[in-house]
Amino acid sequence: MTAPGDVDPEVLDRLRPVCLGLPETYEEPAWVGTRWRIRKRTFAHVLTVDPARQPAHARAAALDRPSCLLIFRSPPDEIAGLLGCGYPFYKPEWGPNVMGMVLDDDTDWGEVGELLTESYCVLAPKRLAALVDRPD
Repeated sequence: MTAPGDVDPEVLDRLRPVCLGLPETYEEPAWVGTRWRIRKRTFAHVLTVDPARQPAHARAAALDRPSCLLIFRSPPDEIAGLLGCGYPFYKPEWGPNVMGMVLDDDTDWGEVGELLTESYCVLAPKRLAALVDRPD
């Protein structure tokens, strides 16, 4: 039996190589789910949300059933474009550059890799961000 917020190991297996492949990053358990950090800044957080247990996340993502969510940072000039795509993207209210994405069977994992790389670059020190090959 898994604890509330636990994430499917296959999802973690897809996220880990991207997140841990970035300079000076590390993974740790979050209050719920798993997060990846650069220094003490979280650039990615994945969790499974049950609307009955995590109502704030469920409201933000308009969920009516348990779902896996990825929370990341986005450059301000890209937020409107992501929101314009609609599902699976949503905008939580807990930070101006915080974005969310529902991960499901239709997830474009290449796009997730690009989003995570950008999220890292938003929070990483400039000298570390400069070491990263960023998507066009």
